[in-house]
Amino acid sequence: MSEISTSSPKIIPITVVSGAPAGEKQVGNDKIALNRAGFDTAVPTLRKPSWIRVRLPQGNAVAQLKARLRENALVTVCEEASCPNIHECFSKGTATFMILGEVCTRRCSFCDVAHGRPVAPDPLEPARLAETIRDMRLKYVVITSVDRDDLRDGGAEHFAACIRATRHASPNIKIEILTPDFRGKGRMERALEVLKDFPPDVFNHNLETVPHLYREVRPGADYQWSLDLLKRFKAQHPGVPTKSGIMLGLGETWDQVIETLGDLRAHDVEMITIGQYLQPTPHHHPVVRYWTPEEFEALREAGEAMGFHHVASGPLVRSSYHADLQAHAAGVTESA
Repeated sequence: MSEISTSSPKIIPITVVSGAPAGEKQVGNDKIALNRAGFDTAVPTLRKPSWIRVRLPQGNAVAQLKARLRENALVTVCEEASCPNIHECFSKGTATFMILGEVCTRRCSFCDVAHGRPVAPDPLEPARLAETIRDMRLKYVVITSVDRDDLRDGGAEHFAACIRATRHASPNIKIEILTPDFRGKGRMERALEVLKDFPPDVFNHNLETVPHLYREVRPGADYQWSLDLLKRFKAQHPGVPTKSGIMLGLGETWDQVIETLGDLRAHDVEMITIGQYLQPTPHHHPVVRYWTPEEFEALREAGEAMGFHHVASGPLVRSSYHADLQAHAAGVTESA
């Protein structure tokens, strides 16, 4: 296994907006323009290939689910991150719930979630979330959050509260959490301590990209830190599968992707998602290349050969897309 590259650019430190009013959103150019890690804006806009096109379902199920979410003051990453699969998932009554607000303390150049100074965590959110999940009769749920660098534990206690409330309301449910990196002095230790008593059924934390692109894609993040989080959680909970995801099309090479997959396996990660990056707005990181379905299939085969328990690889694959089916294939659930 190749060692992690030590020649990647210096990591940009975490910064938290202090001047903006709490809850105020910075989106599009207002968010990306202040990103201290630049990227090449001269890359020509590429035409989306045929395999990227998404068919919109018929009916009013999407509107009905959105109305239910608004009634319960809940947010989904499907909406906030402009996921291309939102209509398919919403039409089937599934969603990935985003807790801890809709304002992130980071300015990642690939992400459409708003940046700013978040408001304090809502103590009633875990109960509202649990009630909504129960009313939707979900058997599998994914709970994620924005980065909360303003909190001492990065939001881990709120994750635990949501897990507790959801299991109380739906005893047979399986819960996957997709967490931030809990980066900062003592923050990972506090987060792992909190989650020790309330672990999920699947622990997911995305690397997002190869280490060579971290400076321009994930300012404020650290490749090795994210790998360590995944490995330390697995060591603490050997029976809980760990999962991660990466995007392609940001300028990475085949060899860099293979190296990243190898790093994940070396840190005991068992499930992986690989999908095509799509530019949310013209202000975000450009799409450098569209990887073909054949290349995604080759990466699936490469991942399986490395020993991943499950590899979801395809142009429209996202970390939470068909997460229940991924978990079933990996043996987490008894039925899909």
